[in-house]
Amino acid sequence: MERQSLGFTIFLYLAAALLALMILAPFGWLFVMSISSTSDLVSKPLRWWPEESDWSRYRLLFDTTPNTHGASLMAALGNSVKVAAIATVAALAVSVPAGWAVSRSPAVGWSLWLVIGTYMLPPVALAVPLYMGLAGLGMLNTKLGLAVVYLTVLAPFTAWLLKSGFDPIPRDLEMAAAIDGARLDQALRIIILPLAAPVIGTAALFAYLLAWDEFFYALLFTSDQRAKTVTVAIADLAGGRVADYGLIATAGVIAALPPVVFGLFMQRALISGLTAGSVKG
Repeated sequence: MERQSLGFTIFLYLAAALLALMILAPFGWLFVMSISSTSDLVSKPLRWWPEESDWSRYRLLFDTTPNTHGASLMAALGNSVKVAAIATVAALAVSVPAGWAVSRSPAVGWSLWLVIGTYMLPPVALAVPLYMGLAGLGMLNTKLGLAVVYLTVLAPFTAWLLKSGFDPIPRDLEMAAAIDGARLDQALRIIILPLAAPVIGTAALFAYLLAWDEFFYALLFTSDQRAKTVTVAIADLAGGRVADYGLIATAGVIAALPPVVFGLFMQRALISGLTAGSVKG
């Protein structure tokens, strides 16, 4: 193996540390704000760490007493988990066969590019037809209706991502399975999907995060705790005349936990997918 110089190794670690700092610094400051008193947040010069930690906002937001900020946020948190999960599963169910079909039939690749072209449209341009469609189906202010709207956003992205994952898989494997008598669905389930497990896991992770962070459609198509998501609930905390920035930061920290847990879970799934998809000689 080629040895790396000490200077290059130091540079590599410094670059990695700088990247980690840039990524984690906003979340770290969000946490500091969540445990800082109001006087610390408005003090000049700015205090980088509060004189005394204040955890009362966490107790407030985890309190599920009806008609409180905590009850609203916890209900919205549950709605976000369910909506993002439904939309992600539906997106994978649509995009896995779509991505495989486009990968194996380049002549129909134009259809995927046409669908991806919808991303060029601003969301507000699609708001009216989506609203009318949900209203006609009686799905306004429902978790299922919001998941269907998210599906229109996630399916093109995941199909494009999965196509790039199916492309490197040799078609000879499918032909060999067909010669051995395997049906198309058996070849996909037994051979193709295990080999594509890492990219499927990546697509699921990105789809879930996109659905979790979406705000515009959730604001338009939900109105109460039956379907309101966490992004809208956090915005409601800033809707008063005097905004408690520490409370908003606390809600942001709480809202960041489920995606982090899901990301850690999918990281293990990606590793297992790489192992299961290996070709044994």
